[in-house]
Amino acid sequence: MTPEQWDRLVDVIEGGSMDPLPAAFIIDSPWLPGWAGISVLDYYTSESLWFEANLRAIREFPDVLFLPGFWAEFGMCTEPSAFGARCVWAENEFPFAAKVLRGPEEAASLHRPDPRQDGLLPFVLKRLEHARPRIEQAGHHIRFAVSRGPFNIATFLMGTAEFLTALYTNPEEMHALLATITGFLVDWLRVQKERFPTIDGIMLLDDPVGFCGPDEFTEFALPCLRQAFSAFEARVRFFHNDASGLVCAPHLAAAGVNLFNFSFEHTFDEIRQRAGETVALLGNLPPRDVLAAGTPEEVRRAVRSMLASARGRSRILFSCGGGMPPNVSTANLRAFLAELGYGESG
Repeated sequence: MTPEQWDRLVDVIEGGSMDPLPAAFIIDSPWLPGWAGISVLDYYTSESLWFEANLRAIREFPDVLFLPGFWAEFGMCTEPSAFGARCVWAENEFPFAAKVLRGPEEAASLHRPDPRQDGLLPFVLKRLEHARPRIEQAGHHIRFAVSRGPFNIATFLMGTAEFLTALYTNPEEMHALLATITGFLVDWLRVQKERFPTIDGIMLLDDPVGFCGPDEFTEFALPCLRQAFSAFEARVRFFHNDASGLVCAPHLAAAGVNLFNFSFEHTFDEIRQRAGETVALLGNLPPRDVLAAGTPEEVRRAVRSMLASARGRSRILFSCGGGMPPNVSTANLRAFLAELGYGESG
């Protein structure tokens, strides 16, 4: 993000206003490779193609706040690889991390990885290190330390159904597992901050926290999120959960979150009533069925409806209810921006 974009983001989070209305999108490997005309595997394995795809996006849409900006990642394999997960790759499909634990009884044997040397994490750091001069030459800075969240990592290590079931059947083992994962997360976020001092934000992505009940969230997830978001002082503490956000929304402020990206299945008012006035909201156009599959005119109608549903404008960044999905066209993004007042040129 440019310094001006960063200041705009912080200003909105702190309650300031923007004219035109702020537009922000999470962009990474589900969208960028296809939009840039390269394969998913090329995006992951080529530093130059990864950089050019990100650079093209920020130049094509200079008014958009792209989050986190130049995201160096290897899909869902990024963090699980540090725990020894076998990573499966295909030319044009998203990678998959195989399970590491055969059951909850093995949680105690899981070792806390070193993000400086384990799995794909050194490759993430080196990619950013190599790209940093070109990122800054383009007027941007590395602003976020990024990671998948504790439940997200746990479900890859154990399996989603197995992990969520074990919260009820093996709570002691799951507390131990989450303690190991969260300790690693704090290390990983701090290493990124140490390596890139321009970082002043934390971004965590964790959909599986939306699959548990309120009691399980407060017992298992909340302490982990609070610990992770306090890894270092950060002006932006961004949480993405486009599963059910109603479970976590009442606890976002307590977890340290001040920016929340939630599912399009929830309205701004629903989340605002639960999250309170201090958490900025990022959403909530349907990403796949409208932003990707709709026509430009359908996108414009949906954006008008979205704007009408947001009774206030304070602490809102307009986006889709989740990350940018595959197959979103330039024309549809321009239609989105035009309805916010940016004009047909984007």
